[in-house]
Amino acid sequence: MNNTTNNKSIFSIATITTKVFTAGLIALSLIACSPSNYVTSADRNEVITVGDSIFDKTGELQVFLEQEAGETFRRYTQGGSYLVSGGSSTPIVLQYADAKADNAGIETVVMNGGGNDIMVPALLLDPNKCKTKWWRPSLTSKCKAFIDDLYVDTVNLLNTMDADGVNNIIYLGYYHPKGSMTGLIQAVDYGDLRLEQACSASTANCVFVDSRSSIISSDIISDGLHPNTSGSQKLANLIWPELQPLL
Repeated sequence: MNNTTNNKSIFSIATITTKVFTAGLIALSLIACSPSNYVTSADRNEVITVGDSIFDKTGELQVFLEQEAGETFRRYTQGGSYLVSGGSSTPIVLQYADAKADNAGIETVVMNGGGNDIMVPALLLDPNKCKTKWWRPSLTSKCKAFIDDLYVDTVNLLNTMDADGVNNIIYLGYYHPKGSMTGLIQAVDYGDLRLEQACSASTANCVFVDSRSSIISSDIISDGLHPNTSGSQKLANLIWPELQPLL
């Protein structure tokens, strides 16, 4: 092997290593989102929020909703949370269980969930083949099957809320990521489709809020995933028309 070939090989290995390292850092930033403490008492204890770091990374989304309402809501969102299990934070099903244990008189739930279940594994080793690539331009059947399982978990959670007497659920969908995360756009689209179907298929009074047409690149921070202040404000603006009549 001549020096030119050897240098190209070294450069190729270094490039791959850098990409893997970068993806790992982003994934770890999702996993390591410092979960905030619950807010267990509020002006409107019958309204709760549960979900992941789209709500919880800065907390601005809930702040904007409370500013619109002029009242506070109980908050159980945790950065890094998966829907049912896994992750480094309290799963969303347990966030709801904790809220119920604190005060069972829950009438309205504002929530999201399922994003970390898809994105974190995809950014590490992509075991479910959820990232599209130039040589794999379409979402795989394996990823769809994985998301279909999340659909079942979502329906089960919504049915549980309904059986517990929750009157209304507002489920915030995921928007398209940017930058190095664009390989997950098709997974987001399929995930949102199944989340919307879960809302309809459950016994609960559930409305799905689609954020994809509202959130643009400038509304997302440099990690490619989380909303900045303008993004959080837009998400609040999408939720508020559904929440206002319930207050």
